Amino acid sequence: MKKLVLATHNRDKVREISALLSDLGVEVLSLDAFPRIGPIAEDSGTLEGNALLKANAVGRSTGLPALADDTGLEVHSLYGEPGVYSSRYSGEHATYAENVSKLMDAMKSFPPRRRAARFRCSLAFVAPGIGSRTVEGICRGSILEKPRGTGGFGYDPVFLPKGFDRTLAEMDLSLKNTLSHRALAMREILPILREYFK
Repeated sequence: MKKLVLATHNRDKVREISALLSDLGVEVLSLDAFPRIGPIAEDSGTLEGNALLKANAVGRSTGLPALADDTGLEVHSLYGEPGVYSSRYSGEHATYAENVSKLMDAMKSFPPRRRAARFRCSLAFVAPGIGSRTVEGICRGSILEKPRGTGGFGYDPVFLPKGFDRTLAEMDLSLKNTLSHRALAMREILPILREYFK
């Protein structure tokens, strides 16, 4: 069976992306299968740049096709923050809860009309013979005053997608995978993956 490496140790991302790739007919591996690959510096100033850094590093190290994402929550009233620093908003090794707490503090005085935000996901696919391809998915919505829901991960409990009355953390994975930023980016890259792996 052909193999695809997801350039992450994040089990939540692996679960979500693997579900989106279930009909591709490939074995999906995470970086947990390659302990020799150490931390990959995400020092680009853009989501796309970080995704490319990770996909290229994993592709070079494994010799296998690699898929990487970098995702940011961009709050309009915070001038796009936390953006590229979303996963480390509250510090280099911050937990999901710590990042959410910092966001809640930063937005505590904002009324509903100033809570617009978007999740943006950049995906990079690197494979022998085709070089690299990048796509983007955007999910628009707003930030709630308090977290709701126990599913999902990251900022999902405080992000209410536009047109919905449930946060991403209150949705089951099948619904989330029809509208999330990562799902929309995967929809863009799936034709490229299908062509490569056919």
